[in-house]
Amino acid sequence: MGHHSSALAADIARNIQGEVRFDRGSRALYSNDASVYRQTPIGVVIPKSTNDVIATVAACRQHNAPIFGRGCGTGLAGQSVNNAVLIDFSKYLNRIIELDPEQRYARVEPGIVLDSLREKAEKHNLTFGPDPATHTRCTLGGMIGNNSCGVHSIMSGVTADNIEALDVLLYDGTRMTVKAETPPNELEAILRESGRRGDIYRRLKVLGERYADLIRDRYPNIPRRISGYNLDRLLPENGFNVAAALVGTEATCALTLNARCKLIPSPQYRALVMVGYDDGYTAAEHAADLQRYEPVGLEMFDRRLVQNELEKGFQRHTELLPKGDGWLLIEFGGDTKDEARQRAEKLLHDLKGGNHRDLKLYEEAREQEQIWTLREGGVGHSKVPGKHPGWPSFEDAAVAPDRIGAFLRDFEKLINDRGLHISALFGHVGDGCVHTRIDWDFRSDEGIATYRRTMEDAADLVVSYGGSLSGEHGDGQARGELLDRMFGPELTQAFSEFKAIWDPDGRMNPGKVADPYPLDTNLRIPLTHRIPPVKTQFNYPDDEGSFAMATQRCFGVAKCRRLGGGTMCPSYMATREEKYSTRGRARLLFEMLHGETIKDGWRSEAVKDSLDLCLACKGCKGDCPVQVDMATYKAEFLSHYYQGRLRPLSAYVFGLIPWGARIGSCAPGLANMLAKVPALRRIAGVTTEREPPGFAGQTFKAWFRRRPRPHGGGRRVILWPDTFTNHFEPEVAQAAVAALEAAGCEVALPRGGQLCCGRPLYDYGMLDLARRKLRQVLVRMRADIRSGTPIIGLEPSCTSVFRDELANLFPNNGDAERLAKQTFTFAEFMTQQADGFKLPRLGGKAIVHGHCHHKSLFGMNDVCDLLDHMGIDYEMPSTGCCGVAGSFGYEAGEHYDVSMKAGEHVLLPAVRRASKDTLIIANGFSCRSQISSATDRRALHPAQIVKMALTDARHAAQRYPESGRYHERPSRIGAKDAAVLATGAAAFAGALLWGIRHRRP
Repeated sequence: MGHHSSALAADIARNIQGEVRFDRGSRALYSNDASVYRQTPIGVVIPKSTNDVIATVAACRQHNAPIFGRGCGTGLAGQSVNNAVLIDFSKYLNRIIELDPEQRYARVEPGIVLDSLREKAEKHNLTFGPDPATHTRCTLGGMIGNNSCGVHSIMSGVTADNIEALDVLLYDGTRMTVKAETPPNELEAILRESGRRGDIYRRLKVLGERYADLIRDRYPNIPRRISGYNLDRLLPENGFNVAAALVGTEATCALTLNARCKLIPSPQYRALVMVGYDDGYTAAEHAADLQRYEPVGLEMFDRRLVQNELEKGFQRHTELLPKGDGWLLIEFGGDTKDEARQRAEKLLHDLKGGNHRDLKLYEEAREQEQIWTLREGGVGHSKVPGKHPGWPSFEDAAVAPDRIGAFLRDFEKLINDRGLHISALFGHVGDGCVHTRIDWDFRSDEGIATYRRTMEDAADLVVSYGGSLSGEHGDGQARGELLDRMFGPELTQAFSEFKAIWDPDGRMNPGKVADPYPLDTNLRIPLTHRIPPVKTQFNYPDDEGSFAMATQRCFGVAKCRRLGGGTMCPSYMATREEKYSTRGRARLLFEMLHGETIKDGWRSEAVKDSLDLCLACKGCKGDCPVQVDMATYKAEFLSHYYQGRLRPLSAYVFGLIPWGARIGSCAPGLANMLAKVPALRRIAGVTTEREPPGFAGQTFKAWFRRRPRPHGGGRRVILWPDTFTNHFEPEVAQAAVAALEAAGCEVALPRGGQLCCGRPLYDYGMLDLARRKLRQVLVRMRADIRSGTPIIGLEPSCTSVFRDELANLFPNNGDAERLAKQTFTFAEFMTQQADGFKLPRLGGKAIVHGHCHHKSLFGMNDVCDLLDHMGIDYEMPSTGCCGVAGSFGYEAGEHYDVSMKAGEHVLLPAVRRASKDTLIIANGFSCRSQISSATDRRALHPAQIVKMALTDARHAAQRYPESGRYHERPSRIGAKDAAVLATGAAAFAGALLWGIRHRRP
């Protein structure tokens, strides 16, 4: 950052209450959006109020610095990146100022997430009509900037059709309100004004009159013309709609401070019909004919999208799809269920005997949701890492609905003739708009030349069909240069004049739409991007063996920025900070390797700060469409960051817990007493806000050795005694033994001494030691591994090491592959492997929370199957991460705060609302700890549920839900404790010293 930028940052900071971030890390963080482009901003401002926005623009004007606004940052054409001051509206300016159900409007700030508005409107059976697939995280300001559309624009129109007024700020400081409808007398008064507003209106009127004939002639008369500025809205027949003319200008003319949005009736009942065809083109060809049935949504996707999702291992209910390889999805709405169904049944009746392959009707909400999950995955699942990149740029064309099928056939031929490949085909065929993703090559001169040539030829093809280069995602940089091919040089000049009326100095988001940057510049993966190979701990076999390629998995779809549902990303949900989202972290790691903005590599404090609040929950690996594995990337980074350095004391206390726990279990009374001493906890970096877990009076291993051996044989299985179960909750493992033996198994523990998967070591980057511990497992358990003995894990975080990290650390290792395949969760084994065993019935009600690693890597079907077999009526709220995540929630400071915010998001309120006779089930130790420490309830592992049903279920059900520990923990220091005190302290100090002095060999 130069001197000029430093002075600008200081001036802004003096005049606003919000946040001013001109540091290298923040600038790198915002250098990408969801497009193929990359531009590093001058700095980032996060205003807390409208006055902050006004003051920021004033300071930028004084320094002649360009500006642009941003919401979620999912621009697919490069419109939300620039070498300018970026104003991020999403963190604070996200209120609903007013919602009037009688007048059917809402006035909102630009940073509000669409779904937040829709949820409030739905309470009055209303909605905001346009709904892009990113509705869980896109902001209204971004939708106004792009003129967004979505599935249901078929019934509501585009965003420009749903804006009644905009409160806008210009670069010169002018603040004004523009309306969709201005009464003639009011318009005449504005035109007579002497100030800036009057001048703008007069010039807009002259512009509209001068170019009126060209606008009528060259603007396509189709439902989805998003390209270019909305000069057609200035025509007299369109009511001189200045608000609509500003919608879709991509922050190149003005910043929206608040907007008055139209709300429309929301059909409360939906029925969904799917029609299967031979391919997507044939499906698209039939879309226009179905418009007469007045659906509220008319979509298409083809087999490629489904295969992409399945290829990445996502669980999808493809059995619900009709036969075929291309499908039309037709949604009907009604005020009653019968009304929606009748509309759907009329379509089904009329289509019988047609040239489609199959028909299906879906009335159940769950089935409809599963179908929409397939369709809405289009943008995210267009990319399959390691196979095809699925880049955007020319993914968004629109033509008349009755020509979409023919256009798509010609478009794919053009792409194939260039040696390229379309990785996904999906979109809004009811409006003539279909999205595609193409495997552009941005790593060679030839590939970039092909990119330019194909973009130009594809633009000409669209124009030949009378279509629009953009049908939803805007022009930005990707298509701005091509607008003269669609509109001609005169109207392209009119766009420049329109921008100059609002922004005469050209300081608003320069180089986008009007007077654009060339489409093959500012690419996110430029030819100069020659990242030297870096030696890493993990091997990244699914990313060409390259950490650099792993950091490029993320392409900005921002599913990690949603505010609810799923596991990803708990730190973003708690903070609403881009740098604490999965996307933000991936971008910083990419920029770190790139070395242009972040120059200190593995020692980067910006990257470390971003990763500090990562809970390593692996929610991203399960929820992210491209399966970014931030927990692994964090461990990798920390291993390099701390090479040759001391870690904080808390890293050794928690990271070396397998060794510390062994010492503590030798003197559990003493250990429990010392763990409660506030001064010791503060020194160790442990929060004093949360009660630490207590050591059991007897470890599970000790109990197992001393128990009477059951008679008879059975199938031999190994129960993995993880650190947490063994030392803190042996009752969980004891319950598992009872259940497994009831299923006819011979339960054994691993041979070979004190084995550990090393899970706590990953969180602190102690990967050398983790690899050694896993190598011990592979060597000492070789006989059982090669004989195929099942290994049953009770703690999902440990089980996930064998099924996930192991292959990454030991690729092409036969024993590692075998161990991964024969490792099961308890629920998996009991429902899939315990042949002939009938699970006992228990009945009753339960709330189920899944450990993040379990949900993300394995899914929860195994637990659901187990509870179904037991006759339990369970509810599984979308609880996300519990917040404790191993040791994260036990660390002092911001970690504890984020932990509690994550828990309070859904999980803890759901537990508190549950009746006392409702079982609370959680399969993770950290999850059960969060519940017991923050509520008056105690959660149970599925193994304990099975044991309850096997024993006296009624008595157990009365006891288990109560708060507190099921096994009493020792609280007094006995003679044994005193005897081992010196030995234990010395041993732990030795282990601690070893960890501190450990260096990578």
